[in-house]
Amino acid sequence: MKKTFKKFTALLCTAALMLCAGCSKEGTADSTAEVQNIANAANSAAEGEGNNLTSLEVIGLMGNGINLGNTLEAYNHQGYVGGAAPTNFETSWGQPKTTPEIIQGMKDAGFDTLRIPVAWTNGMNFESGDYTIDERLMARVEEVVNYALDADMYVIINDHWDGGWWGMFGSADMEVREKGMELYKSMWNQIGERFKDYSYKVIFESANEELGDRLNDKEITGSKGILTQDECYEKLYEINSEFVKLIRSTGGKNADRFLLIAGYNTDITMTCDDRYKMPEDTAKDKLLLSVHYYTPWDYCGSDALNHWGSPDDYKEQNELMEMLSKFNEQGYGVVIGEYAVLTDGAPKPDTDKFYSNFLDNCDYYDFCPVLWDCNSLYKRLTQTMADETLAGIFSDRRYANEKDMTTEEIKSSAKERIDAAYKKASDDIIEGISVLPSDDKAAAWIMFQSADWTVAYSVGDRYDPTNMTAGIKATNVEVTGEGTYTVSLDFTDLGGVYGTAFSALGIYNGEALFPDYTISIDSILVNDEPYTLAAKEYTASDDGNCTRVNLYNQWVPSVPEEARTVDGDTTGCSAQIMPLDSSTRIDTLTVTFTYNAP
Repeated sequence: MKKTFKKFTALLCTAALMLCAGCSKEGTADSTAEVQNIANAANSAAEGEGNNLTSLEVIGLMGNGINLGNTLEAYNHQGYVGGAAPTNFETSWGQPKTTPEIIQGMKDAGFDTLRIPVAWTNGMNFESGDYTIDERLMARVEEVVNYALDADMYVIINDHWDGGWWGMFGSADMEVREKGMELYKSMWNQIGERFKDYSYKVIFESANEELGDRLNDKEITGSKGILTQDECYEKLYEINSEFVKLIRSTGGKNADRFLLIAGYNTDITMTCDDRYKMPEDTAKDKLLLSVHYYTPWDYCGSDALNHWGSPDDYKEQNELMEMLSKFNEQGYGVVIGEYAVLTDGAPKPDTDKFYSNFLDNCDYYDFCPVLWDCNSLYKRLTQTMADETLAGIFSDRRYANEKDMTTEEIKSSAKERIDAAYKKASDDIIEGISVLPSDDKAAAWIMFQSADWTVAYSVGDRYDPTNMTAGIKATNVEVTGEGTYTVSLDFTDLGGVYGTAFSALGIYNGEALFPDYTISIDSILVNDEPYTLAAKEYTASDDGNCTRVNLYNQWVPSVPEEARTVDGDTTGCSAQIMPLDSSTRIDTLTVTFTYNAP
């Protein structure tokens, strides 16, 4: 966010004073040279005279960003094929027509970069092999780009989902794959030619979330693709490489324009995998990396969790941001092109904590965050922010507010806030939690996700009793060794829940503290009534630390080889021993089990 170039104005003023005063402090000559170099680079980039900035440096100028979500990427290709004007689709997903006032309002609210998702096949008859982008669509995108440039914003243009045509790359039919690449190259050739003389503030992004597993999508091809994950990584590299070569070949400012390169699924962990490679580039230090952040999804993207801020929540976010910093070390600026706590109404509880810690990490690691928003937080018609607290958070992070701070000051302040937030979360006494998480104790609990995905309790191998839908009452227990234990969930304050999409009995640190122990289910009570198991249970571990018995896990079709049972026989075992469908109301769920030493 605020990085090295946040100090441009201060350095320019300081340079003038130092030169006039003939300052004689040690290191003055070097400092003056640094100031002049920074000033020259910043002015050249701003005026479009030459791209003398590196990708790490431009991140600072890009500041704090926002998406023009659900607008120019609103998909209606069939409408275009049927004769509709491609400019008609801009409002079809519920957003108002974009105006200069809307974009200026974003800038005034504290956002320095605008990401413009686009569905380019909304103006293309690609099925016939004609990849020409309709001039009406191209002109409208250009118009919105100019709104942002007029508001002194950086601009990111991409191809965004676009009906899933990306599945052509994974087709079993090689001709379909070749057509997919022809479409992609023709699209970006036209975009590149259109904007090649535009300011360096215009940045092209190679894709959205589609470069990865979604290369096997079937929306357009009609059948799922055949690429393995390794092959998806290879195809991603090929597509990104073609993108860079193609844009560079169009000349003009595209010869050294900043290009934003999509990560694998734009997922941080999968992009940090060694299989992911950034493409080669003829321009030096002009590639940026694009990833997204919606972790944990149950809080950010669904109604299952409505609280965030446990020590594990902070730890997870901090660790993912640290993992991503490896790209900075390799010389690539990082843009987190989407992040949000998504709601249709008022912000969720703790959204301010989530955003504050996230933006502190962006400050500390020099990332550019770009909020995903679809008229939810920023109200486009009134050009106002919907929540005063969140408005203050984003306003405070604008480039202009921190440009006079040095990089060291920004990083130091951000690190202090990150550490303080984690300490406070760790020190807080959390009412109603029967067993607090500990690295040296084992805790048993019931992981749970309702059939409609709206209610959840501590899903995953990491025990986090605060990661829950508010209103659930949980009884968890510390496991001290061999013996019989009872755990339960009470949903009565929620009016009950219906069915389960996933559930498991977990013992956190079980594998570490009690290796090779097995779990036998003594009884399951649903609403205090005995439940007859549909199959035999087995004990296993996904992560080598949490011991687990799957009560209902639809994603495990067969018993794993490492499964263990009390009698040593896995015949009749299943990961679906408690199939509760959406017609089953659950007020209480109680599991009694025996932990058996090997």
